[in-house]
Amino acid sequence: MDNRDAVSAFLRSRRERITPEQAGLPTYGQRRVPGLRRGEVATLAGVSVEYYTRLERGNLKGVSDSVLDALAQALRLDGPERMYLYDLARAAGPAPQARRRVVRPTVRPSVARIVEGMPGGRTAHRGGEEPLRPGAVEPDR
Repeated sequence: MDNRDAVSAFLRSRRERITPEQAGLPTYGQRRVPGLRRGEVATLAGVSVEYYTRLERGNLKGVSDSVLDALAQALRLDGPERMYLYDLARAAGPAPQARRRVVRPTVRPSVARIVEGMPGGRTAHRGGEEPLRPGAVEPDR
């Protein structure tokens, strides 16, 4: 479900209702818009301005509970507002998982020649595993 507009409107409206004085921040000059600036909310929440801007543009996909808690505290959300923020985040879904490439290491040919030249035919054990033999593939861990 695409809820970017709802996320954006919600975060913006909550940011605009808090004054710097209410947040304990100093005020500098005239403000063009009411409420806190994005950078001020980001500072209060302990995230970067770029990350908060991404969130306010509606991209809550994969945001952690700790970031949501920090945002709720920075924006002074009450119980129902906090739950609504969590609902929006759940509706956005988890972050896409990066695909991992499985690497299967093998014994280099130069090492295999050295081991083959050793008397006894066995190689060193590593932590109770089967011995690593030349040309063998290590088991997945």
